[in-house]
Amino acid sequence: MKLIEVAMPLAEINQASRREKSIRHGHPSTLHLWWARRPLASCRAVLFAQLVDDPSAWPSKFPTEVERTAERKRLFKVMEDLVQWENSLDDRVLLDAQREIARSLAWNRDEEPPSESKEVKEYLLQHAPRIRDPFCGGGSIPLEAQRLGLQAVGSDLNPVAVLVSKATCEIPARFRDQPPVNRQSMEGLELTKDWPRATGLAADILYYGNRMREEAWKRIGHLYPKVTVTSDMAAEREDLQPHVGKELTVIAWMWSRTVASPDPALKGYHVPLVRSFDLSKRRGLPTWVEPRVHADGQGFDFTVKTSGPKDGMKGTVNRQGGRCLLSGVAMPFPYIRAEAQAGRMGNRLMAVVVDGKPGRVFLPPTQEMEDLARTAQ
Repeated sequence: MKLIEVAMPLAEINQASRREKSIRHGHPSTLHLWWARRPLASCRAVLFAQLVDDPSAWPSKFPTEVERTAERKRLFKVMEDLVQWENSLDDRVLLDAQREIARSLAWNRDEEPPSESKEVKEYLLQHAPRIRDPFCGGGSIPLEAQRLGLQAVGSDLNPVAVLVSKATCEIPARFRDQPPVNRQSMEGLELTKDWPRATGLAADILYYGNRMREEAWKRIGHLYPKVTVTSDMAAEREDLQPHVGKELTVIAWMWSRTVASPDPALKGYHVPLVRSFDLSKRRGLPTWVEPRVHADGQGFDFTVKTSGPKDGMKGTVNRQGGRCLLSGVAMPFPYIRAEAQAGRMGNRLMAVVVDGKPGRVFLPPTQEMEDLARTAQ
């Protein structure tokens, strides 16, 4: 009988799994967003608990309930240490877990359990069952199997999942303990320097990634100019206050398609076709575009809001068709389609996304920004 069939420290495992959602630096989930990614802590715990015997499976070694309870408590402590994110690369914690797995395997084979690190790892490779995950997705289960010293095989029908899993599990393992190949990382170091795990590969990724970024900036950097945050922009925006006077790099221009209003009174003035004016629904700091109609009803401007009422503002187009922002006149899909086919549609800058470090910031468009954006196009 395995530990997973009897008891597990679920509270500690759940807490560690929830905490992973807020971890960004170094977590595999930041490599690529994947649906229903399993928490690494729970994968690690489940793999451990299904390979380690519960003390009740060995009445000869733990004859009384007191002894079984004490041994189970000891195994729980191993698991509680194992699921902590900080211990993901702790050799001592991982070796303790690997030693427990090897002990259960050895007892079931009527053999003496190995104790030394090298012996434990070799024993697991030789006798532990191979972990197979036919729909591995982001690769959480194969990755944690490797961390526990087990052989793992993962597969998926989605080529993106395969690529993510290869980048997470296969490639780092292939270059484990290898030095980097770029000369800059090796300058001033002896050839005998140790590069544990995938640190050598990481140094190469950092070096060549920077080279690619520099080359890309030479070619398309003009499309991402600098804009200065003014006090007028930040007048009603607390999130912009720390950036006033700073030059921030544009990372995206957010446009709306426009079409001439069918209302004769507007004399062909172009109005926006927008499904939603929401820019971000982040908890604590929602951001949206608010179109402001001119007093004479003959034009509009866009501004970016982070607080205050939305005034029930919805998009101006849906599956049934659109409506004129200025007059409310209906714009059926056949009309919009005919304008598009005739090449008479336009565009209007709604917002500018800049790198605010540590996060992105949305700026309201100005005429200067729109002219700059059209030049960048």
